[in-house]
Amino acid sequence: MAGKFFERLRERAVQIHNEEHLRARLERGDKLRVKLGLDPTAPDLHVGHLVVLDVLRAFQDEGHTVVLIVGDFTAMIGDPSGRSETRPILSKEQVAANAQTYYEQASLVLVRDRTEIRFNSEWLGAMNSADVLRLLGKATLQQVLQREDFADRLKGGAAIGAHEILYPFNQGYDSVAVQSDVEIGGTDQLFNLLFGRDIQKAYGQEPQDIAVFPLLEGTDGVQKMSKSLGNYIGINEPPEEIYGKTMSIPDQLIDKYVRLVSGFDAQQQAEVLTMKPRDAKAALARQLVKRLHGEDAARRAEEDFDLKFRKHSTPEEVPERVATQPDDLLATLVEVGFAKSRGDARRLVEQGGIRINGEKAAESAALKEGDVLQAGKRNFVRIRLK
Repeated sequence: MAGKFFERLRERAVQIHNEEHLRARLERGDKLRVKLGLDPTAPDLHVGHLVVLDVLRAFQDEGHTVVLIVGDFTAMIGDPSGRSETRPILSKEQVAANAQTYYEQASLVLVRDRTEIRFNSEWLGAMNSADVLRLLGKATLQQVLQREDFADRLKGGAAIGAHEILYPFNQGYDSVAVQSDVEIGGTDQLFNLLFGRDIQKAYGQEPQDIAVFPLLEGTDGVQKMSKSLGNYIGINEPPEEIYGKTMSIPDQLIDKYVRLVSGFDAQQQAEVLTMKPRDAKAALARQLVKRLHGEDAARRAEEDFDLKFRKHSTPEEVPERVATQPDDLLATLVEVGFAKSRGDARRLVEQGGIRINGEKAAESAALKEGDVLQAGKRNFVRIRLK
C-alpha cells in the first residue's frame, strides 16, 4: 500500500529529494509530519493551490499529519521566488486580514482534524536580534545569492532588498519549528525547500524530504497562476465566477488542468480529454465548482453560464446601478465600474465590448430606465435613473 502511494506521488511530482529515503520511511510505516507553507499575500487561495492541497490530502488519507504554515510573518517580507523585482512590504493588518480566510478555504480539501494550522509569527515574531543573528549564521550569503531569481536580478542590475535575504532563512526555520519530515511546494519553491534542509541540519534535526510539483498557468495561459498577477481562479469565489473563468482558459491548458486540479480519476480524465475543447472545458468547469461548492452550485453555475453565453440572453438576476448621466455613455461606464476612465470606456466601446440590451452600443447612445448595460461577457448591470 505504501509502495503504491509513493509511486502515485512520484508520478505527480517533478522532483523528490531524497527519493529512496522517503520511500523507506513510507514503507516502514513512519507517521510523517508533512509541511506546506502559504503566505497570505492576498485574501484567497486559488485553483493552482489545489495541486499541492490534493497531495496533502493524499498524505492524510495514508494516516500522516499535515502541517499547514500560514506565513503571516514571512508575508510581510514577501517571497522573492520567481520575482524580477522586490515585493511591496505588507502591513501587519493587511496580512492578518488575508490570513483569516485561509483555514476555511484549505478545509475545502483537507480533513480538519488531521490538519495542524500554525502561524509562523508564533516563533519568528518572538525572535530577538541575537536569535536572528544566530539563524543568519547557519548559512552563507553566497548560498542565498545562488538562487536563480537573485542571480538574474544581480545580472540585470535590479535591486534586491536586504530584507529579502531573510526569507529563505525564515522559511527554513519554519521547518525546524514544526519538526517537518516532508515539505512540498511548487517547482518555484525548490531552492527554499532545499535551503530548509540545510537549516534543519544546522539545528541538529534530520533534514526533511522534499517534493515539488508543477505550477499551473493562470487564465492568461502564460504566467503561473498568481494572486498578484490577477490571472487566478479563487477557490472561494462564487460558483459562477469559477465556472466562467474556467471556461475562459486557453485550449492548450485543458490537459494540464484536467490532470492536476480536476479531481477526476484516470478513466474520467481520459473521457474528458477526448471531448471537443469547449465540451472538455464545460466538464472541467462543472467539476471544479462541484468539488469546491457542491453539486447544486455546479448545476446552477452551468445554467447561469448557458443563459449568458450559449443562449445569448441576459441572466435572471442583474445588479442595479444608478446612472446620474444617462445621456453620457462613457461617464456611465466609469460610474458603474466597467471602466477606469473615459479613455478606457471609449476603447471598450470602439472594440465592441459594450452592449445595451444585447446590442452593440455606440458612444452616442443614451440610457433609459431599466436598460441592461453589459461589458464583456460576464458583467451586467440594470440601469436605474434618479
